[in-house]
Amino acid sequence: MFDKLNFLTAGMPLTTGKGGYSRAFKILKEMELDGMELEFVHGVRMNDDTRSLVKEERKSKNLILTCHAPFYVNLNAREEEKVDASVQRIFETAAAARDTGAFSITFHAAYYLGQEKELVYNQVKAQIARLVKLMKKEKFKVWIRPETTGKATQWGDLDEIINLSKDFENIVLPCIDFSHLHARYGGKYNTYDEFSYILDSIANKIGRYALDNFHGHLAGIEYTQKGERQHLNLKESDMNYIDLLKVLKEFEVKGALVCESPNIEEDAKLLKETYLSL
Repeated sequence: MFDKLNFLTAGMPLTTGKGGYSRAFKILKEMELDGMELEFVHGVRMNDDTRSLVKEERKSKNLILTCHAPFYVNLNAREEEKVDASVQRIFETAAAARDTGAFSITFHAAYYLGQEKELVYNQVKAQIARLVKLMKKEKFKVWIRPETTGKATQWGDLDEIINLSKDFENIVLPCIDFSHLHARYGGKYNTYDEFSYILDSIANKIGRYALDNFHGHLAGIEYTQKGERQHLNLKESDMNYIDLLKVLKEFEVKGALVCESPNIEEDAKLLKETYLSL
């Protein structure tokens, strides 16, 4: 599907102001960026006219789109109605992806809530099975991607994300948030060898197609021993983005790398220019 690694902003560029999607896509083209992650932070609120506009703009400007589901998702919630609502929010995100031409959706899947990891894994797996069934019924052709998370209280370490992808071959793949992994382990996953380990694990345990249809996140990040605290601009953080870009290039990763720095378009541009210079 992809012939290269594409660099996306997490949401509309800041300079869009109140200009809407047409203005946002124009800025992306002017900056020679490759697309955008549609951020459905508080809910999937996009009417049919906007979906059509986004789809046409994406096609005419040859841009890549991904989607991020609302943050109110917990597939391991204690209340059944919250679990049902979480599945519904992910499904609605998938519908928006289908309607706009986005190739992939991502979400923070669950919290452990003090439970055993295996128990939570099985609960997440059961709810993803529900979601997959709904999507197959509607013939959605969109990758579902639980994201690696930034705190030890959140479900979604590297092994969990990879194993879930193996359980649902050809519809579930990882969304690797490199900043989250770095923060989750208090500063680990920030060297050339550690980045290589991540990509090796994906290729060996899932398959090469997971690197040819990649969806990842990157930003500067502040963290404590408890994990992620907040996103930072890359140059204001210890995130070793240059070695990461070297590894992504050496592994010939193709797909989308979404920049989530506070200065989204500036750091997205920095990432792309650095990558092309290597």
